[in-house]
Amino acid sequence: MLIYLMTDAEMELAELIWADEPLGSGELVRLAAESLGWKKSTTYTVLRKLCKNGIFQNENAVVSARMSREEYVRRKGERYLDENYGGSLPGFVAAFLKRKKLSRQEIEELAQMIEEYREDEG
Repeated sequence: MLIYLMTDAEMELAELIWADEPLGSGELVRLAAESLGWKKSTTYTVLRKLCKNGIFQNENAVVSARMSREEYVRRKGERYLDENYGGSLPGFVAAFLKRKKLSRQEIEELAQMIEEYREDEG
């Protein structure tokens, strides 16, 4: 399932929600006005779109996440890999390494991550 890609404005509201959820919709309107300079109508319009796309829910005037920030970012990364590298993480890494040289520490960190993955799988 493809993840909905938020606009910059949607991401700003999402960050407010993730930071303080669950929160009343009135409190979200106040936070968006203070932090983003948004009107009530703007906040509710953006919130409706985020709820429609399954990232948040607004039930009984309480806004909460249906998907954590970490889950959103992970699924967004998976979508990027699927669309640009046929889902191949090694393909992505190979393309990345053509443009950037890794430091010894970065190589060691990657090797450790791979080893930990192997241990978890084994």
